[in-house]
Amino acid sequence: MAARTKRGRSVDGRMSLGAHLVELRKRLFISALAIVVAMVAGFIVSEFAINAMAAPITDIAEGRGQALLNFDNVTGAFDLRMKVAFTIGIVVASPVWLYQIWAFLVPGLTRKEIGYALGFLLSAVPLFLAGCAAGWFVMPHIVELMVGFTPADASNFFNAGIYFDFVLKLVLAVGIAFIVPVFLVLLNFVGVLSAATIIKSWRVAVLVIALFCATATPAADVISMFILAIPMVALYFGSYGIAYLHDRRVAKRRLAFEAELFA
Repeated sequence: MAARTKRGRSVDGRMSLGAHLVELRKRLFISALAIVVAMVAGFIVSEFAINAMAAPITDIAEGRGQALLNFDNVTGAFDLRMKVAFTIGIVVASPVWLYQIWAFLVPGLTRKEIGYALGFLLSAVPLFLAGCAAGWFVMPHIVELMVGFTPADASNFFNAGIYFDFVLKLVLAVGIAFIVPVFLVLLNFVGVLSAATIIKSWRVAVLVIALFCATATPAADVISMFILAIPMVALYFGSYGIAYLHDRRVAKRRLAFEAELFA
């Protein structure tokens, strides 16, 4: 049996399955704690956030006639505030849980990899927030388009739980989608994924992005679909470009080292 260090690593630096599970539990606990703490602030401002999310319905009511959000059970309003607080907690605590994901994927960071992790945070957090903002931006257009199919003599009564679930899931889904290219770049920097592998799957990636955007937006709202899809495709090819330049630099260093070694 290979010798183990006190952190569960073998002498060659690999972690055992048990050490991986302990590491995962630690990372999940830290992430959950950060989200719970941020939820407290989220609950305080949840009423303001709910009013902002309901703004498209208010605009519809003012311009097209009656439109109401309906809570169909006694605990619906409280459940909604908890969901909004949880979503705000995820967004506010994003620097913490994004770092925990990276730290779990690359445990025992070397000094160079710590620099990569810092670069990951400085790029992933703004991209996640930009993705959330993009989802928030297209949301009113989606609501307006869908309500536009309502007959002129009919009223709109929206189930509050379904409506706000749609808004929250759209915002988070787009935010998470925006940080996937950052993971590709960082995995390339630590030698897990090559640029050739990234570009080899570009057709699949574009198809997945198109399907995701088609799912996140109504089929009739082509404009919102393109608003989401274009930056996501650009980020994917941008991640390939960065990975390609990194692989070229690594290859040049390897050739120079081999030339010096066998000179």
